[in-house]
Amino acid sequence: MFNTILVVCVGNICRSPMAAAWLTEKYAQKHIESAGLSALVGYHADATAQEVMRAEGLEISKHIAKQINEQLVMSADLILTMSSNQTKWLERQWPHCRGKTFRIGHWINKDIADPYQHDRAVFETTKKDIVDSLEAWNKKIS
Repeated sequence: MFNTILVVCVGNICRSPMAAAWLTEKYAQKHIESAGLSALVGYHADATAQEVMRAEGLEISKHIAKQINEQLVMSADLILTMSSNQTKWLERQWPHCRGKTFRIGHWINKDIADPYQHDRAVFETTKKDIVDSLEAWNKKIS
């Protein structure tokens, strides 16, 4: 059973906060965290990411980016990354996380593109890809 889920992207200001907000809304009883491989530590979620999520009724304005660390990796039951390369990086950094680290788009065979510094349409596509990916995880997470 996955009670603690860690969502990972690069900067922890776009994709992982978006996915974490969706997971928190859907699985309120679970502990959801997000972090970045090269986090923009201390920054709020990207303004466009906030707008896109607010349109869905989800608020990420209070999100503060944080760097992934061994404590977060150790405490997670499931780690979801945005790309195969991020999964490989985590497994090289912390070999003990193999078997609990997967690409968020694992079940639909998709990497989630980084919308950072792109227009709103790219953020909308990213949101849709995240939601589609997480829907495919539903039976495994529930």
